[in-house]
Amino acid sequence: MIVGCGDVLARALPWLSQRFRIYATARSTEAAARLRSLGVVPVAVDLDQRISLKRLACLADWLIHSAPPANAGKTDQRTRRLVAGLHANRQRKNEILSHPSAPTRRRAVYISTSGVYGNGDGAWLDETHPIAPDTDRAQRRASAEHTLRGWARHQNVQLALLRAPGIYAADRLPRTRIERGEPAIQSTEDSFTNHIHADDLAHAICLALFRGKPLRVYNACDDAPHKMGDWFDTVADHLGLPPPPRVSRAEAQRVLSPAMLSYLNESRRLKNRRLKEELRVRLQHPTAKLN
Repeated sequence: MIVGCGDVLARALPWLSQRFRIYATARSTEAAARLRSLGVVPVAVDLDQRISLKRLACLADWLIHSAPPANAGKTDQRTRRLVAGLHANRQRKNEILSHPSAPTRRRAVYISTSGVYGNGDGAWLDETHPIAPDTDRAQRRASAEHTLRGWARHQNVQLALLRAPGIYAADRLPRTRIERGEPAIQSTEDSFTNHIHADDLAHAICLALFRGKPLRVYNACDDAPHKMGDWFDTVADHLGLPPPPRVSRAEAQRVLSPAMLSYLNESRRLKNRRLKEELRVRLQHPTAKLN
């Protein structure tokens, strides 16, 4: 079962479909039609409508949760409703799990965000670093992680948490921002940022289903953190556009939107040893270079 089958999970489908019959949630008839075209069985579910989530009970033993939280609040109510829906019809579910052909343990993967670490002042962080989400957006993701950990413990589910930074691909670049000429922060004051190519993240999700340790966190990022402005310069050069102008950090607070500042004001460099050693992910794009 895929909850939130967007671009990244669509990239994982060729690998997953060789091993599973795949269901995925769909909020609309258009979304259902798209899933069918990808060879996926759509399930009419709206994470904001609790009663519809009962349809998920008993459908699948393995879960990939990639749906984002709502855009407001500090808790992820969607994940709370999802967990409640997965609890529905518990007696029937237990009968299925006791069947001799059933897996000995259910598995799940959640795609979270590295934003839960908050600002690290440019330090190198591994998965043991305490989380300290600075924004409501990151607090909602931390809330989802907490909810899923409790569910996994009580339901004997082997859960892996992938904390992904900025996701990019040829069709996932900040073109509009660069075309508008929005400034970046000058290099001496700029923040460190991390990225992961959408194809590499899709592959990491697949491997985490099989190789992820119980309740284990993985930084799903590439090998080379860099300054945010340098990334924008790389994208501009790739698109044949002028590089963004540079301003001081103080000036950025005045001219940039609060949403962009929430990213620029966080600086960290993520270590990905677990991703490569435990999940044995071989990155196709170890650095965020655009050819």
